[in-house]
Amino acid sequence: MTNSTHPALHNEMQQTLRLAESARLISPPNPGIGCLLSSSDGLILGQGHTQHTGGPHAEIMALRDAAAQGHDVAGATAWVTLEPCSHHGRTGPCCDALIAAGIKKVVASIADPNPLVSGQGFERLRAAGVEVEVGPGAQESRELNIGFFSRMIRKTPWVRMKVAASLDGKTALANGVSQWITSDAARADGHAWRARSCAVLTGIGTVLQDNPRLDVRLVNTPRQPHLVVVDSRLETPLDAHLFIAGRALYIYAAVQNDAKKAALEARGATVIYLPGAGGKVDLQAMLQDLARREINELHVEAGHKLNGSLIQAGLVDEFLVYLAPKLIGDGAGMAKLGPITELSKALELEFRATDRLGPDLRIVARVRGRDLF
Repeated sequence: MTNSTHPALHNEMQQTLRLAESARLISPPNPGIGCLLSSSDGLILGQGHTQHTGGPHAEIMALRDAAAQGHDVAGATAWVTLEPCSHHGRTGPCCDALIAAGIKKVVASIADPNPLVSGQGFERLRAAGVEVEVGPGAQESRELNIGFFSRMIRKTPWVRMKVAASLDGKTALANGVSQWITSDAARADGHAWRARSCAVLTGIGTVLQDNPRLDVRLVNTPRQPHLVVVDSRLETPLDAHLFIAGRALYIYAAVQNDAKKAALEARGATVIYLPGAGGKVDLQAMLQDLARREINELHVEAGHKLNGSLIQAGLVDEFLVYLAPKLIGDGAGMAKLGPITELSKALELEFRATDRLGPDLRIVARVRGRDLF
């Protein structure tokens, strides 16, 4: 994944955005935030980024870093990629800590979309006589935390669908074999995208056919994302590889089976009944429920049937596609979609990035206009 900083930004904000990016794997469900403290003559006094859930925020880490180096931060400028929080959550208000430290100016990229903050941090800083500037790095900061913004504003996670396919768009052979179409480099990169998500989603078809773990193994990670399974009739085997200690497993079902529910929950899963049309899970309601469970980015690795259902319901925001330089012919496609009769009805996407990974091509494509919230 490429660096998100912009060359036109102040050096201090570029460095602060890099700090925020380094927090992305450890901070969820909190946003990844960076903070840098600088003196009037440009000396860096302290820096830090958001820690794990319940741990210190970026501003506190920067203040601690400055103190450890013996720097007095009175009169300093704090560069931060998101509005300092103003409420008591898992930690205390960061704006109060900056005020108490004697910070003279705060340069923040963007306001916090959390309704508990949403400008109140800026107001408290200004009321205490702190100069506040908002805007530098706003686009980059928002992009780093697109899932958090989605959850706060839309009340649903940012849904990214990962697909590994041949150049002719096949994700498996006609006999169902899919391991491995893409290269080691593409698979490792896919694990890096898993690692940045709050949860990985799959369907019961994938569970029954592949018995996957769907954890992060090919890259280092400080935490494992949660797992979500769409399992309308509660067919998940009790000995499936999905059950991993310390990782939440949410199974969404449509058909009530309380005995199986109890057995799955005895294994550590959480089973949620959300029946929709046709005996299937209500996928929109599932996303809303996942947002309430603090899921920011939802990483989909499913079969073509569930992929098609998510796309047709308009629930996918972004596609992460790995294309191998192979032609397979008959086989499973990326998604099971019904035919359209006019090209004007095709789902419009925007290519956001294209990169070579070993022999393969990685494409990041976003549904046109989907990020305008």
